Amino acid sequence: MAVAIILLLVAIASVAFHLFSPWWWTPLASNWSYIDHTITLTFWITGAVFVAVVVFMAYCVLRFHHKEGRRAAYNPENKRLEWWLSVGTAIGVAAMLAPGLVVWHQFVTVPADATDVEVMGQQWQWSYRLPGKDGRLGTSDARLVSPDNPMGLNPDDPNGKDDIVVQNDDLHLPVGKPVKVLLRSIDVLHDFYVPEFRAKMDMIPGSVTYYWFTPTRTGTFEVLCAELCGAAHAQMRSKVIVEEDKEYHAWLEKQRTFAELSSPRSVAKVIYKTGSE
Repeated sequence: MAVAIILLLVAIASVAFHLFSPWWWTPLASNWSYIDHTITLTFWITGAVFVAVVVFMAYCVLRFHHKEGRRAAYNPENKRLEWWLSVGTAIGVAAMLAPGLVVWHQFVTVPADATDVEVMGQQWQWSYRLPGKDGRLGTSDARLVSPDNPMGLNPDDPNGKDDIVVQNDDLHLPVGKPVKVLLRSIDVLHDFYVPEFRAKMDMIPGSVTYYWFTPTRTGTFEVLCAELCGAAHAQMRSKVIVEEDKEYHAWLEKQRTFAELSSPRSVAKVIYKTGSE
């Protein structure tokens, strides 16, 4: 009896903790409410199965507990029960997978008017690249990475001359406009994650992964690396600042292009400053 009561209390406490827990998602700041709905659906399905299994265990403890003279019946096969379990499991798994597949299709289907923004992760900082006035990002190559060219941009590609390079600083984005995030890593696995945006994706050396989102409210949001990437993983922080279009363009005008950063005068200035320090 005591074991059955404990099992029922575990089920009740688990559901109550989920419903009244003070720890929940951060307020949404992007279009990906679909991800929240999919996770909530998964919680309800797995929670219902958990409660059903625990209640069944409590029933079995009460119904079939040891009594003097009682003997267990041996029933190695029960085709009816096996069919019910197979069909029920298949329905439950499909109910969890189907919404996820629908959301994933939306996740990788980028709107035609989305702006490309490149994010590069390295131990242990974030760098960003935005298109210049031509609206196109230039090509890059990991073999071109150097102290003077930290993102490995191709100096011979005219499309990259006006690209805005933001190294180890905050990323600014306009509110209400879709963004396609191009993700690169030059050393180990990283994962670009802003909790309020919900969306995230692994950054794999040697390839470019992507997703898209639309910021839906202004504010300052912290960037985290959601992949264990080394000793200073926890310090790999940055910020995404979502602002109105006017403020965003004012910030953009103050940024330097790849051509400006790679000019001989800029290089000499960096060398002079480093030497004077």
